[in-house]
Amino acid sequence: MATVLIVDDAKFMRMTLANMLKNTDHVVVGEAENGREAVELFDQLHPDIVTMDITMPEMNGLDATKQILKRHPKAKIIVCSAMSVQKTVMEAIEAGAKDFIVKPFDESRVVEAISRVLS
Repeated sequence: MATVLIVDDAKFMRMTLANMLKNTDHVVVGEAENGREAVELFDQLHPDIVTMDITMPEMNGLDATKQILKRHPKAKIIVCSAMSVQKTVMEAIEAGAKDFIVKPFDESRVVEAISRVLS
């Protein structure tokens, strides 16, 4: 069983991801609506995996990913974004993301990405 932190500024997207994970062995332990919150919650919760949106207020997902990985080098982060342009995907991977999921979410792709990153 893996613990998951969902980070997205849109409540609907957090709900969508949480609902997809309800049918798996994974447990959502926290939700953040911006990058700053994500960093704070990661420090408190130490989840097994993070789903991270890119475009958010206060701190974007790429900066949050870098901060979390600076403090916790073994953190596993999957970036989720509607921006699937090559440059964005490369920036996410360079920041340390283990995978990239394009919105709108495909449930099987989400579950598969989480399983792959955890193994």
